[in-house]
Amino acid sequence: MRGHQQGHALRDLASPTDDKKFKVLMDGISRLKGVRQKQAPAFSLASFKRTIKHLDASTPVGLRDKVILLLGFTGAFRRSELSALDLDDLTFSEDGLTINLKRSKTNQLGEAEEKAIFYSPDPALCPIRTLQAWLRLLERPSGPILVSFRKGGRLTDRRLTDVHLNKIVQRHLGPKFTAHSLRASFVTVAKLNGADDSEVMNQTKHKTSEMIRRYTRLDNVRQHNAAQKLGL
Repeated sequence: MRGHQQGHALRDLASPTDDKKFKVLMDGISRLKGVRQKQAPAFSLASFKRTIKHLDASTPVGLRDKVILLLGFTGAFRRSELSALDLDDLTFSEDGLTINLKRSKTNQLGEAEEKAIFYSPDPALCPIRTLQAWLRLLERPSGPILVSFRKGGRLTDRRLTDVHLNKIVQRHLGPKFTAHSLRASFVTVAKLNGADDSEVMNQTKHKTSEMIRRYTRLDNVRQHNAAQKLGL
């Protein structure tokens, strides 16, 4: 449609999409069909825990995939951010892990932005302990964190792409989910557990509460419903 608009403009003709009748027609179609963006679904915390605990982290591939799922979820990463992680972005301490973000979708100038990852009391679900086990396997001080394997399970230094990350998430969580589901699920689970918007935004790096509301997946009518708080 944009190409048609430009063509009309070049010929000094009025664009049909500017016509009031056309706009009324399109508004009617939108109301009839509904306007809803296709969104990556969120998973429940219980199902995520089951997936993590059934994942075989005794193999290099299984350990890497566990890192992807745990880091992607607890860090509320975008796919591009997760793919771009390097070893020198990590700072470990007794309190947890701080991850320095390079440029991202909302940080085009590369200003300092960080994410905080915390220890889990359950070692099997701990993103930091899992990541540390993976780093011991990498045995190098720099370069990409999430990499591919050669046939036979040999490690490479080739950075995983967005497409690879999606396939890995779907392999473990199911075909309806995507790597973006890790981020959407962080927002949803955090909100269900009482986190306010500012706390969520501190990790996701969203700029407005409106974006948090757009990311929250509460499709089940029983979730986060004031009817539970009527006191009857």
